[in-house]
Amino acid sequence: MTTLTSARAAIDEIDAALATLLERRAALAEAVQRLKPVRGFAGRDPERERQIAEGMAAQAPALGAERLARIMNVVIEAGLELAEERIRARS
Repeated sequence: MTTLTSARAAIDEIDAALATLLERRAALAEAVQRLKPVRGFAGRDPERERQIAEGMAAQAPALGAERLARIMNVVIEAGLELAEERIRARS
């Protein structure tokens, strides 16, 4: 990137792609919530979440598993909140 404007434009493109992916992830998380015997925050699986962070770290080693775990914690919580809202609305 040669200018601040072009660097920010590149970030904006990535953020738009992330938003689309996060929405897709939330929809899949809702499907998972419907299949689990214990839904919502009580049904979280710390081992699965650790595996997710480690798998992502293999793809993005500069970020590392610990940092990605923090990011994914927020993503998972937001997805669970949305899933619970949607499940309640359809009940």
